[in-house]
Amino acid sequence: MYSRLLPTLTVLAALLAGACTGPVAMMTAEEKPTAKAAPAEAGRDWPMYGGTPSRNMVNTVARGIPTDWGNKKGGKNVKWVADLGDRGYLPPAVAGGKVYIPTNNHKPRDPKVKGDKAVLMCFDEATGEFLWQIVHDMPPAEIVTDQAKAEGLLSTPVVEGDRLYYVTPAAEVICADASNKGAILWRRDLMKDYKVYPHYVTFCSPLVVGDLVFVGTGNGRAGDDPDKPVPEPKAPSFVAINKKDGKVVWHDNSPGDKIMEGAWASPLYANVNGQGQVIFPGGDGWLYAFEAKNEKKLIWKFDCNPKGSEFRKDSRGTASYLMTPAVHDSHFYTAVGQQPDNGAGVGHLWCVDITRTGDLSEELEKGKRNSNSGLVWHFGGPTPKGSARDWVFGRSISGFAVHDGLLYTADLEGFLYCLEAKTGKQLWQDDLKANVWASPLWVDGKVYLADDSGNVTIFEHGKEKKSVNKVDMDDGVKATPVVANGVLYIATPKRLFAITAK
Repeated sequence: MYSRLLPTLTVLAALLAGACTGPVAMMTAEEKPTAKAAPAEAGRDWPMYGGTPSRNMVNTVARGIPTDWGNKKGGKNVKWVADLGDRGYLPPAVAGGKVYIPTNNHKPRDPKVKGDKAVLMCFDEATGEFLWQIVHDMPPAEIVTDQAKAEGLLSTPVVEGDRLYYVTPAAEVICADASNKGAILWRRDLMKDYKVYPHYVTFCSPLVVGDLVFVGTGNGRAGDDPDKPVPEPKAPSFVAINKKDGKVVWHDNSPGDKIMEGAWASPLYANVNGQGQVIFPGGDGWLYAFEAKNEKKLIWKFDCNPKGSEFRKDSRGTASYLMTPAVHDSHFYTAVGQQPDNGAGVGHLWCVDITRTGDLSEELEKGKRNSNSGLVWHFGGPTPKGSARDWVFGRSISGFAVHDGLLYTADLEGFLYCLEAKTGKQLWQDDLKANVWASPLWVDGKVYLADDSGNVTIFEHGKEKKSVNKVDMDDGVKATPVVANGVLYIATPKRLFAITAK
């Protein structure tokens, strides 16, 4: 069972890889942010991590997306190919005629820039021409490991007009000017100013709602020992920053000393009954929803691990932390997982009604059901003894595509699941026989899923499984495919492909 969980140079970047994907989703009324929340041209571009503030990996606009292409420059349906460093965990943001993608400095564009760096590259959307890059230092030696310092930038930017917002591995929130070759307008150093202690590196892609930039700081434990105390339990795990000047408006440290390992998921936005909610996945396995305003106010919280679960950094652990979830029609979908080197393990997928307030967890304590629970359904947990697998659903680092009454997601071991979105009933599954770090992408009536063996497998949308094609990218694919303006983008560790029907 565990043979597919191959070692990685550093495993933390896996946790962000699955949560970004696909083209811009058409949002329901419940999902639509305030007028200022979504960047301009959101219906055409892919201007942020997850495409829209709901992080639902669905595009109902694009048509004619190829289901077959080559894996080399000039290949079938390949529009252009751009060289990156040698890391490819995250998909690009595409907006305003430019493509922005995080990478490292393994293949320097500027020979004067040497060593391990976090790099944001900018390419021309039409031609793939390299335009410019922004370079940042990795975290201090006492925080980052020798392996992790090679990972580079781990934040897909959110693009609003000419402004880019992203987070460096050293927990700096950056605002850059896209119209001026990425000139930095302001930066907020969360390590220096708020004593944030990243677990090796910070990776979070921010969310912009109105005049605020919402960020998960990445505060976590030091090193690999989960029994050692959190170095800075009072440091914020979540912050709201004024997008104009970089000043912190409010912050919150709810996970405190209960952080299991780190916190590597990104916040999302939901509009529920006219109220804007910014939802943070916590490093303690809880979800926290705050009002999207200048004053901090908690709306609800939800424990994503069954009461009595125990965190362990191996396959025997029954508690895990959170990946980036999704929201659709006032329902919240989330799964739990751990970094891949911790092995496979039991997973849980939750659907929560977020129209309520307070503690929405299934239980208040083990064996005592919560009368205020917002739980709609749960999928996962252990299987009966003697089953082919030890669990119904494994640890996951993937996000979700929810559309037309169906939900698609994957677990780390490489199983793609199709469930009824309202009930959680499993309709079908497929074993890709490779680790999956990416998220399913729904576009043009099909579901695209990349895996760590280098294949992108395509299925027909529907209640019955129907495979369409499998394309070999000639390198492992950890980043989720993205579609923007009719073009499919696939990032391998070393190259970014732009694919469109010729």
